[in-house]
Amino acid sequence: MDATRFGVEEEFLLLDESALIPLSGSGIVDRVKGPAPGGGVITSEYLTCQFECATDPVRTLGEAGSQLGGMRRMLAELAPENSLVAATGAPLAQWSAPLISASKHYDDVSTLLGQLTRQHAVNGLHVHVEVVGDEERVRALRRVRAWLPVLLALSANSPFTYGVASGLASWRSVLIRRLPVSWAPPAFHDADEYHRTVEQMVTVGLLPSRGSTSWAVRLSERFDTVEARVADAQLRVDDALLQASLTRAIAIADDLPDAAPPPAELDAAMWLAARHGMDARLFTPEGEIEDAWAATERMLDGIRPALDANGDETFVDEHLGRLRSEGTGSQRQLRAYQTGGAQSLGALYRQW
Repeated sequence: MDATRFGVEEEFLLLDESALIPLSGSGIVDRVKGPAPGGGVITSEYLTCQFECATDPVRTLGEAGSQLGGMRRMLAELAPENSLVAATGAPLAQWSAPLISASKHYDDVSTLLGQLTRQHAVNGLHVHVEVVGDEERVRALRRVRAWLPVLLALSANSPFTYGVASGLASWRSVLIRRLPVSWAPPAFHDADEYHRTVEQMVTVGLLPSRGSTSWAVRLSERFDTVEARVADAQLRVDDALLQASLTRAIAIADDLPDAAPPPAELDAAMWLAARHGMDARLFTPEGEIEDAWAATERMLDGIRPALDANGDETFVDEHLGRLRSEGTGSQRQLRAYQTGGAQSLGALYRQW
């Protein structure tokens, strides 16, 4: 049986290489937008300092990694002199209000968000997993929903704000939390409840369109996929592939309990994951407490058959071992900045 198809979307910031503050990419957007030579598509994003790289639908981590690496190289090669392209959830600092990319949709979003846009230079990693049928997609959404805190803790990669350490492993997550229809979605019972809820939010003006939900996992409005949006943009391609492989396995793991953590516990666990990364202590389904690594092992126990079916088990075990020894992206960023300031941090951003 073929492995389940998936796709990865990565967001990047164009930064001044000395100060590491966002720069407008409007001068190069026409040179990078469109299909990439090795597969995938590069587009502009909400702010002019941002770009998004999206793979084609693929079945293997090798295919995804080749496309993601190719698009990263393309952005790096075409970046203006004295700038760099960074895969970080949020910039070290931001000195001025960002410019919105030209788009009616983005205009609608910025009108809704008002001054929240001023601090919204945030980059995420989105993973689409193909699931056939609306009801099956809602069941997959519930499975991913239960493991959002673990996926967030593993992917934390935005430790700075205003030029200093924020004290949080994922500052991006806290900024996202301020948006309407964000953070963890409800544990929807069926597809009708999901679609009815989204439509009501559009009707009352919480969303400019059905595709504007900022839930950490949602049903895609464009594809037959479940879309996980909980992760920060990742420093390395392999870090992004880890999130993709784990998310795909959770989404298709029929034997994984269809857990529905209480909203208060899930909200608290996500905040703790954003605050502490893999040093967080999280809730078990029984309401007890465990550290994030123990939660990761419990998650792996449930998804190993799915990882094996997709051919990802060895990669996941090896990369989690590397993550244990080197730390999350957030921890690596903090170490680099403490060692050599913006120069060392910029060097880290180039090691993808």
